[in-house]
Amino acid sequence: MNRGFLLIKDELLTYKEEDILIPKRATKYSAGYDFYLPCDVILKAKKKVQVKTNLKAYMKKDEVLFLFIRSSYAIKKGITLTNNVGIIDSDYFSNEDNDGEIIVSLTNNTDKDIYLKRGDRFIQGIFLKYLTVDGDTTTKLRKGGIGSTK
Repeated sequence: MNRGFLLIKDELLTYKEEDILIPKRATKYSAGYDFYLPCDVILKAKKKVQVKTNLKAYMKKDEVLFLFIRSSYAIKKGITLTNNVGIIDSDYFSNEDNDGEIIVSLTNNTDKDIYLKRGDRFIQGIFLKYLTVDGDTTTKLRKGGIGSTK
């Protein structure tokens, strides 16, 4: 297995399995894999909301999954990722805290509430290789989920 997406463990699922769509590319030469909203979301004006995807990503050890807001959400709707770019490390997969679930924080930068529909494409993920510097001796292993690599 090189890279891809799976559902998190059954006991952690928040949504019905049939409501969770596996990310896919929209066109042959798309770089990003579109993620679909697993539920309707009300994004209050000037507020943020976390969206559980019930998905996890697997990849090679020297790869990372970057998450970006879809340009239509940013340009047309005024929505951004709260952390600007999501970074999913290869060792986040199946971690003991949340099984590697990808959780996305969206921010509404407008003065109006925004309603998002289940099944809409809202973010895109791009897998990339990364490099390390000479002399890197890091040996610590991830034990948990979000914020666990303090």
